[in-house]
Amino acid sequence: MGEHPSPAPAVAACAEAERIEELEPEPEPEPEPEPEEPLPMAPEDFDPGNTGYISTGKFRSLLESHGSELDPHKREVLLALADSHSDGHICYQDFVNLMSNKRSNSFRQAILQGNRRLCSKALLEEKGLSLSQRLIRHVAYETLPREIDRKWYYDSYTCCPPPWFMIAITLLEIAFFLYNGVALDQFVLQVTHPHYLKNALVYHPQLRAQAWRYLTYIFMHAGIEHLGLNVVLQLLVGVPLEMVHGAARIGFVYVAGVVAGSLAVSVADMTAPVVGSSGGVYALVSAHLANIVMNWSGMECQFKMLRMAVALICMSMEFGRAVWLRFHPSAYPPCPHPSFVAHLGGVAVGITLGVVVLRNYEQRLQDQSLWWIFVAIYTVFVLFAVFWNVFAYSLLDLRLPPPP
Repeated sequence: MGEHPSPAPAVAACAEAERIEELEPEPEPEPEPEPEEPLPMAPEDFDPGNTGYISTGKFRSLLESHGSELDPHKREVLLALADSHSDGHICYQDFVNLMSNKRSNSFRQAILQGNRRLCSKALLEEKGLSLSQRLIRHVAYETLPREIDRKWYYDSYTCCPPPWFMIAITLLEIAFFLYNGVALDQFVLQVTHPHYLKNALVYHPQLRAQAWRYLTYIFMHAGIEHLGLNVVLQLLVGVPLEMVHGAARIGFVYVAGVVAGSLAVSVADMTAPVVGSSGGVYALVSAHLANIVMNWSGMECQFKMLRMAVALICMSMEFGRAVWLRFHPSAYPPCPHPSFVAHLGGVAVGITLGVVVLRNYEQRLQDQSLWWIFVAIYTVFVLFAVFWNVFAYSLLDLRLPPPP
């Protein structure tokens, strides 16, 4: 039998290794990071009586202890909220919303009903801002009438998403105009071309059953002067409004003005076609101007009187051009030139739905009673116009121009 190797050398090696380990100092364990103390939001901490309210003193002490975590403008606004409650308490749900960076309708009401004004310097007085910061501040002063809203918007705006809706609509309108200009070989007063109305996007009274025409007519313009004025107003007014109120709200007002414009023509000027984006443009511009007039003392945009005058002059020039063209001898008799009534439909939408949208910055429109009233009126008008288009043309025995 073979001899087994002696275990003595292995045992000695292990003992030597243990001795070396004992001589080397053991590494100290890394201290575990202390968990950050969560913001105390439990109702029993601030509302022990379960009344649904917390005291303004506790609210102010929380702001002072955690104020460094907030943007300076938001901290100032929240302190103003604490001072605005003369009764000494704040709704606990409003407190939770505010600490979660949410604004409720009662937040706005508390600020507006308070007796204390923001004591620090206005946003307009801040120095050393970058170009993008100055642009955001400029947009805030152009569209928002209250300093509280301006500061909140200035701290919250991230340009994500960008104002894509108005830019996309404008680019599409320019692209369609250039395409038609090449196809018709005419850029000035395209509407006088005999083949202009053959386009499938134009609203024509004989083709009113094709529902898409009530919306797609915005991509057809009477000429380069028509397109130019609409594009200028869309970019100068629509883009800043979208930066503040978002694509959903501004897109709704714009599309509502477009649809109201074509339906108004189908009711009030039944034999005329419709082209151009003036219905949507006039809805936005009239809503913006009405908001400025209603909040004149709070709007601190530079040269606001001059800006209003320029906007009104541009709108008047474009509307005058449309009226002149409507009664000008048609290039394709017996069909008249496009109607101007769409402009009036856009204005009606702007001073109703549009004003409510622009007035309630960052507030839920679903909670506004006036919003629902105007939505109901708009819905009734749309339903009336639909039934009018279905029955009135045959009942009135109206002679319509032949289809293009």
